[in-house]
Amino acid sequence: MRGDSDTNGGLSRAGFLAGMGGLGAVALGIGGTAGAAATPLGRIPPGRPAPTGPAGATGRRGVRYRSVCYTLLDGESPGTAWSARRMRHDIRAVARDLHANSVKVTGDGVDRIAATSTEAAEHGLHIWVEPTLSDRPQRETLEHLAESGRHAEALRRQGADVQLSVGCEFWLLVPGIVPGATVLDRIETLRNGTYDPVDTQRKLDDFTARAAKVGRRVFRGRLSYAAAQSDEVDWRLFDIVGIDYYSYFPRPEQYARELRRYLRWGKPLAITEFGTCTYEGAPAAGGMGWDLVDYGKNPPEIIGDPVRSERTQARYLTGLLDVFEGLGLYAAMAFEFLTADAPHRPDSPRHDLDLASYAIVKPFRNDPADPASDWHWEPKEAFRALAARYGVYGKQPGPGGNRGAYGGNGRYGAGPGRGGEGALVIR
Repeated sequence: MRGDSDTNGGLSRAGFLAGMGGLGAVALGIGGTAGAAATPLGRIPPGRPAPTGPAGATGRRGVRYRSVCYTLLDGESPGTAWSARRMRHDIRAVARDLHANSVKVTGDGVDRIAATSTEAAEHGLHIWVEPTLSDRPQRETLEHLAESGRHAEALRRQGADVQLSVGCEFWLLVPGIVPGATVLDRIETLRNGTYDPVDTQRKLDDFTARAAKVGRRVFRGRLSYAAAQSDEVDWRLFDIVGIDYYSYFPRPEQYARELRRYLRWGKPLAITEFGTCTYEGAPAAGGMGWDLVDYGKNPPEIIGDPVRSERTQARYLTGLLDVFEGLGLYAAMAFEFLTADAPHRPDSPRHDLDLASYAIVKPFRNDPADPASDWHWEPKEAFRALAARYGVYGKQPGPGGNRGAYGGNGRYGAGPGRGGEGALVIR
């Protein structure tokens, strides 16, 4: 997203970001995102790793990078505007409390991407840099990628463990691929089927190749891209296959069967998003779980009578993580750490926007009626359950058992870009 404070024609920025990973699945009719309504995944209590079973009997040693998505935006009010102080607090929590060994830094604004990536390096975290712009011209999107990639390369040269993703679901975020001036226009086009799939694929292939070329020019580490589950991507352009994953099945082996198809390229597989919202039945809604808020009301209201359930969210996340561990995937990035503009309202369930949030922490406003109020967050059950899983899995031998392999040493900073280009002084 661009990072301004509008609301995308009625759909809040927080709600849109929470759902964009799954919109393509719904619009394009992908199988697997709305699975059987039988037994939910995650019967094992949160905090206890799954025993080795059919999905884990491969002899591989688990996920290498256990991560969370940290999204950078301006926020919808002065109270939720991006803050370097809050960012430092959050990254410290990712490293020390969530026990992650990686963080995905995604969003817009080269300076704040650089600042957040540098902070993560100071804490010894692996960093997955994924710059994203929404509804901006293609040239501007590529320039934003280049500048962000230069800083990522500067960190990599200093010894930080950094990888670059050239973007996320370009057909949705980048104009000129699917007809429509805005994200919402393009969603409507996809839902109505008023587009030429052959022409759309050609344009997507072209822009993806251009983005990969820019990424290679500015960054010498491993390169990837975050695709929707049904996207046709030429993965020969990249070193790592990246998939935003929002499927729902009643049995773990069904996830494993579906995920194996992404291994056919013979490259590491990173789950660049996975998650669900905070109410009963949310996993079956896949990437559209957020779509139960009426933003036409002031203040916005929850539609219907969903039952808040942090346990549902926690069990889905940890159940999927167990599947990923069993498959020995390269990376798993829980979506997402925080949605600041979706506050928790235990005093008013009708206005509890956190219920429709994928975040693993819940924001509380000091004054619930004032959007500009100061606020703080507290961990949800999903945070504590993931922290327990990450902590236990991280102690096991294997490539993912070493948090902070490069170790925070307080010496990371933004050096000159390649060829003297794009120096970004963060500290």
